[in-house]
Amino acid sequence: MSELLSNHTSLHIGGPAKNFVRATTEEELVNAVKAADAAGEEVLIMGGGSNVLVADSGFSGTVIHVETKGNSYHVDACSGGMITVAAGEDWDGFVEWLLDKGFAGLETMSGIPGTVGGAPIQNIGAYGHEVSEVIARVRTWDRKAGAYKTFSNSECEFEYRSSVFKKNPGRYVILDVTFQLRNGEMSLPIKYKELAHYLGVELEARVLVSDVRKAVLALRAAKGMLLDSKDHDTWSAGSFFVNPIVSAEVAATLPADAPRWPQPDGRVKTSAAWLMEHAGVKKGEIHNGAGISTKHVLALVNTGSATAADIVEMARLARSAVKEKFGIELEPEVQFVGLSL
Repeated sequence: MSELLSNHTSLHIGGPAKNFVRATTEEELVNAVKAADAAGEEVLIMGGGSNVLVADSGFSGTVIHVETKGNSYHVDACSGGMITVAAGEDWDGFVEWLLDKGFAGLETMSGIPGTVGGAPIQNIGAYGHEVSEVIARVRTWDRKAGAYKTFSNSECEFEYRSSVFKKNPGRYVILDVTFQLRNGEMSLPIKYKELAHYLGVELEARVLVSDVRKAVLALRAAKGMLLDSKDHDTWSAGSFFVNPIVSAEVAATLPADAPRWPQPDGRVKTSAAWLMEHAGVKKGEIHNGAGISTKHVLALVNTGSATAADIVEMARLARSAVKEKFGIELEPEVQFVGLSL
């Protein structure tokens, strides 16, 4: 059946899919992928639709919407919990459930939109921590081999906002993710200045996981990063660009107040938002139906009438401004379907 993809993305943008399949069980998911592959159809796997920009012309193949549910967990008094979660579970609902069960380790990733299956692809992270710190394994359907394949943490090749799944787009269909988490009420060390300041603690302090979740949700809401169907200022794909990692030489050319986070390989991560703001990109700026959020410069938003082309043009303007001012080319975090920068 055909379906408008704008109904399934956080940007509320996207034309029709030629075929649209809802997969509510693992068997339905794998069978739908097998059937589309056998028919020679192009396949797009969609979860929460929170990190994707779909062309106005839509998608000419089969979109498989992952709606699988369920989890299982085993608790060990020494090692904590091993929790296996279906790919279609809502990410923030899962985080909230974990904290209620007494597990720690994902509290700084509260409020991130999307599904559990999308988390390892992007190696999602927030406020100083990444999901790769607590993933034990990822179970997939390998479309190329036509077989199930389970990846250990090291086999996932996790990097900043990347993984083996992102490097091989479309090949591995994530079925479930197993997390290894601590039992406990205290958070991981607070590594992010903004969060530490909000909580009123020093960096590396540990606080109640419930307090971290409340703080992170409040900070995300203040930046328009909590989805609200009634608020166009949150109709975004989250952070549109990743924070660039540059050579030490390039970092040395940036103004003294530019954020710098030294990396293990000698390179330096800096802030995409800082670069955009200091290149003249302004919150609340509008181009046709697309805009820069009034709350956070990294969120490109649909003001209510944006087309995919409008969002792309807004992104190009922002990227060009940064390139001209600092010589750094921002890379999108968002997945493009049917169009590109």
